Amino acid sequence: MIAKLFRIVGKLLFALLFILGGVNHFIDPNFYLKMMPEYIPMHLEMIYISGVFEILLGLGLLIPKYSRLAAFGLILLLIAVFPANLNMALNASQFSEIPEIGLWVRLPVQFLLIWWAWTYTKKSR
Repeated sequence: MIAKLFRIVGKLLFALLFILGGVNHFIDPNFYLKMMPEYIPMHLEMIYISGVFEILLGLGLLIPKYSRLAAFGLILLLIAVFPANLNMALNASQFSEIPEIGLWVRLPVQFLLIWWAWTYTKKSR
């Protein structure tokens, strides 16, 4: 019973993390522009596209019929945005509002988020 409640609350929090993060892509795109590695084309467009996917996949995680597919999508999204997070850590001086250690800690946290998404790819019993 408690495990089921924990799983539901965890899934809701995980989904909200992405939904709110995706919305933030539209509220403050300039923050994300600084993150973009030079080799990625169409920076602003990619920020908006990734924001849309974060919102849609976060919502999809909450719909039982699409939850597993959304979880796999979030894993792919987390892998896709890893270069931007690495670029952020490598160019910490552009993000003076965030402690440099936080930028580096964020990288292994990305793998924790991938694992968290993976837990929602399993078929429910």
